[in-house]
Amino acid sequence: MKENYIAINKISKILKNTYNYKVLSTLEDFSAFYKIHEYIKYKKPILVSGVDGVGTKLRLSLDYKKYDVIGKDCFAMCINDILCHGATPLFFLDYLACEKLDFNIIEKIIEGISVSCKENNTCFIGGETAEMTGFYKRKNDYDISGFCVGIVEEDNIINGKKLIKENDILIGIPSSGVHSNGFSLIRKIFSKEDFRKDFKKKPLYETLLNPTRIYYKIIYNLLKKFSIHGIAHITGGGILNNLCRIIPNNLSAIVKIDQIPINFKSIFEFIQKKGNLSDEIMLNTFNMGVGIIIVVSSKEVNLILDELHLLRESPFIIGNIVKGSKKVFFK
Repeated sequence: MKENYIAINKISKILKNTYNYKVLSTLEDFSAFYKIHEYIKYKKPILVSGVDGVGTKLRLSLDYKKYDVIGKDCFAMCINDILCHGATPLFFLDYLACEKLDFNIIEKIIEGISVSCKENNTCFIGGETAEMTGFYKRKNDYDISGFCVGIVEEDNIINGKKLIKENDILIGIPSSGVHSNGFSLIRKIFSKEDFRKDFKKKPLYETLLNPTRIYYKIIYNLLKKFSIHGIAHITGGGILNNLCRIIPNNLSAIVKIDQIPINFKSIFEFIQKKGNLSDEIMLNTFNMGVGIIIVVSSKEVNLILDELHLLRESPFIIGNIVKGSKKVFFK
């Protein structure tokens, strides 16, 4: 169909805006091609890949027609995961499924991904769009997954289980809000009327739909100057489960929740009060205002904090590493 061709041509132009000379393919190819022979400068190059989606935040984004947020969140969730191991992102692909294709919606989702890719030196080189008639319940039902591939020198892989030591310091980097986790619970707590009520001088749904922060530039700048012992992306499972993933078996982490600045916690306190939720549920579900936790040597912590301030960040010391048995203790 002519309209399909026009739409695909428009999407192709959006993707090409993220390309560099290493991309050899176009959307007309059945696969995407990316040059890697130029990475000969790596002695032992390791490809690092991540896959993720947006979860039920999709429902809220679709209901309020915030389609670009879907794309931004999908990319952010994937790139932040590979950053945890010190990888430099190379390229990204997506999978988008729906009941009925609406190219206006798809174009906005793709644009959201493309803008984020361009801002973070990542080529958006392809994907798949599937119309699955009769599978989804509503005409405007969509689902999305993203796939990000990066590269890192084998000797420079950040692996907390090997690098984290006793007395290391935990530095929290603020989230932009709820990010992309906990929306099944949020949608049970709040009604459609609640979503439209004011929260800090704007509709609640706008605060909830803030795009997930991307931490590429922060991590990239730190790795040029400092040794990072561990990085935890605080996603589903909250601080507890994600920090546990990087701690060695013979150590534990003490996390001081009260060190998180109040302005980063306000939306979570509002959710907790409205839902009458326990601290345990909150800490196992939401990021609580902490998008990423960096584990560093106590000897370098002040220098790293200074660097983060130069990057116009608002870091905060959230805890430290002690002897233990791979547990996270909250104080």
